[in-house]
Amino acid sequence: MLTIGFPAAAFGTNCYVLATGPGEDCVVVDPGIGVEDQVAEVCREHRLRPTAVLLTHGHLDHVYAVTPVCGGDTAAGVPANPAYIHQDDRYRLVDPIAMLDDGLVEMLESQFGRRATWREPERVVTVIGGEHLQLAGLDVAIAHAPGHTEGSVMFTIPRLPDQLGDGSGLSATCLSGDVLFAGSIGRSDLAGGDPAAMERSLREVVLPMPDDVLVLPGHGPQTTIGRERTTNPYLQGLKA
Repeated sequence: MLTIGFPAAAFGTNCYVLATGPGEDCVVVDPGIGVEDQVAEVCREHRLRPTAVLLTHGHLDHVYAVTPVCGGDTAAGVPANPAYIHQDDRYRLVDPIAMLDDGLVEMLESQFGRRATWREPERVVTVIGGEHLQLAGLDVAIAHAPGHTEGSVMFTIPRLPDQLGDGSGLSATCLSGDVLFAGSIGRSDLAGGDPAAMERSLREVVLPMPDDVLVLPGHGPQTTIGRERTTNPYLQGLKA
């Protein structure tokens, strides 16, 4: 699986472009702040055709560029690609900027030298846990894992990045959003967060996953379920 990840221009949010190979359709996961040009460059370099955007949750730093990355031109009759998000976070796509405090908005506008604006995606598809999506030749399993937000999800694909090769000993790739990081987890003290729900998600969704699953998180470096099971302090003492 062609897998290209890079950080957004703010908050170190990881954006990923996934495809079965060069010259094929692709999906974009969590297009955060200022990633439009890099997504376009990746697609040009590898001759990829974006067909969908997957959102692990609705926080601004993971969705800010979703509308331009989805593309489309209403005036020209060119439909936008769909954006997939869990039904419980759908409301966040109405205007995620309005959910930020004024100080954070001012900081963003100061950093980028322009007013923060938002346009809701034209095509939004809501999903639920347990669904499987067939997108760009990839089988994407959705696990609902609330706690960071109400509609946080993890996407698992039974393929591995090409650069790992066949000798990695791994079996699948999980895009964990802000549920699980290398050595940490997403915070649950923001609006819509729930510490009890986060603990349940870790216990009932994360811990049952096989050790040989590669984890591509929403922030920070990649890891594996096995590594986090033995070293992540937030998983210690939990039983699946």
